Amino acid sequence: MGWALEPYLEAELAIEALRMAHTTRQVKPGLVDHSDRGVQYASLAYTDLLTQHEIRISMTRRGNAYDNAKAESFIKRLKYEEVYLCEYEDNSDAPRGIGHFIESVYKQKRLHTALGYRAPVEFEQLKILTCFPNPGA
Repeated sequence: MGWALEPYLEAELAIEALRMAHTTRQVKPGLVDHSDRGVQYASLAYTDLLTQHEIRISMTRRGNAYDNAKAESFIKRLKYEEVYLCEYEDNSDAPRGIGHFIESVYKQKRLHTALGYRAPVEFEQLKILTCFPNPGA
């Protein structure tokens, strides 16, 4: 998962989040990038970067909010468990708090029913161990 936060919405913000995900995660060809139909995700710069990394493009169907339900659920959690509880001093303070929530709480500690009541990091580690068992064990 990559993320970026600025007080504006432009294609470069989505590109920055994609680059973060690519450099911090094991992104393999065939990964699916699912997004809404925002201009930043449909931009040539963003879709070219997806294509370069062999990431499949998936966008919500027009007028179907259920296509993006998991992303909407994450945003709801982010708002209720971080944003609405904090008073950020300025635009540079918000990314620190939100980044801490994403990296240290949501990924590391928050249990997800869809992942068998595991945190994302734990689930990914379990999946890696299942797919690539330790040959010395």
